[in-house]
Amino acid sequence: MAKKIADLEPIALRRHFEEFLKIPHGSGNEKALGDYIISVAQRNDLPWKRDQVGNIVISKRASSGMEDAPGVILQGHLDMVCEKNSDVEHDFSKDPIKAEIQGDWVQARGTTLGADNGIGGCAALAILEDPSLKHPPLECLFTVEEETGLTGATFIKPDFLAGTRLLNLDSEDEGEFTIGCAGGADSTITLPLQREAAVTGRALSIKLAGLQGGHSGVDINLGRGNAIKLLARLLWESGGIVPFGLSAFDGGNLRNAIPREAWATVLVDPDRMDELSDALRTAFASVKEEYRVVDPDVNLDLSPAEKMPETVLKDSDGKTLINLLFCLPHGVIAMHPEMEGLVETSTNLAVIHALDAKAEIICSTRSSVASALRATRGVLAALSELAGAEIHLEEGYPGWKPNLQSPLLQTLKDVYQNMFNREAHISAIHAGLECGIIGEKYPGMDMISFGPTIKFPHSPSEKVHTPSVAKFWKFLLKLLEELG
Repeated sequence: MAKKIADLEPIALRRHFEEFLKIPHGSGNEKALGDYIISVAQRNDLPWKRDQVGNIVISKRASSGMEDAPGVILQGHLDMVCEKNSDVEHDFSKDPIKAEIQGDWVQARGTTLGADNGIGGCAALAILEDPSLKHPPLECLFTVEEETGLTGATFIKPDFLAGTRLLNLDSEDEGEFTIGCAGGADSTITLPLQREAAVTGRALSIKLAGLQGGHSGVDINLGRGNAIKLLARLLWESGGIVPFGLSAFDGGNLRNAIPREAWATVLVDPDRMDELSDALRTAFASVKEEYRVVDPDVNLDLSPAEKMPETVLKDSDGKTLINLLFCLPHGVIAMHPEMEGLVETSTNLAVIHALDAKAEIICSTRSSVASALRATRGVLAALSELAGAEIHLEEGYPGWKPNLQSPLLQTLKDVYQNMFNREAHISAIHAGLECGIIGEKYPGMDMISFGPTIKFPHSPSEKVHTPSVAKFWKFLLKLLEELG
């Protein structure tokens, strides 16, 4: 068994991935990784260009005899999601990812791995470097800030690409071809808060952690707990038994990740501190039982706050914030009526920061039906209005309509069947893919998304299945031959 990541098959791909692990490349911080990718192009005398936002495209001439074939674009994004467990010391702006081999999987130590979408990018680089491969005219497109809003794809100019067939290497189940995706949009709710001096009482720190979280689109149907929603529930239930003042509430990091942890600080009458703690533990016992299957490691930590907070929210504002968080929808809203198992509409209560004079709440909503997307965001707006909050409905991104008659899809299906003696699974995904935006900019672009098996993306449990990477690689090389 291989002891080093760079020794895993296919070696050409894995050696690049080992370099990716060394270079910080969270969303908005992709320049250094982009520079590395450009250095690969320069070493191999391949034409490249970088646009105003940092997207990179590298071109490679067709193999002999394939010059007249329509061009193929290999596409993936440069950025990774930066999530870590709270007990892990890691600075994503400068520290390398510490990865290790665990049987048939590669996983990081308490942080996201970056296999999403690092494996796809490394596959493209390995193909660019190998002069022996057979393929039509190639362009390898590396986009920026996909994870925080599909920014790179949004700013691609109409003359940036020449190919007419696109292989998006950003799917996460080997043997599955994705031919459509949901559209989505974020909503930012701002609730004004009034504070007063905290002069009496004891401060209790409350932390809910140990939830699995996951991707707010791909994993939303798994029913995992949302730390923000559950902590709001504990506070709402306990507040009906023991009054307290809310000083702080914080949870979640990213709009496209289900929150795994949330924190609150409350001020309570010293004589009722134990009573409040008991009420919180009783409420948590119900949560623990309800989520015993999907989130068996959820835990509640109660401890005296390290220092007395200077201020506490006015009683009415604290109750309004808790009520709003408790009422905001999270999870699956509707399933697709025609594609079994596909989520049609969902929303993720993603982030809450209770600042001095306001609380900022971010919700991320997805749907393959534009009217359902609008209606779900309308619910968020109505609840915000009832709470006296303002809501900013940010501009969203388009979905990608499935095309079951795609010539590219038929080729992929045939190649996969011939290579592995089984049919690939055809699906759409309840998440945003850059194909939706690219297809809108390049009408008629024939697109398919596929990749190796990656579990739990966007969480510190992210891991990539090494045998599936080898299978993905062999399929990709054979496919490029057939597309010539």
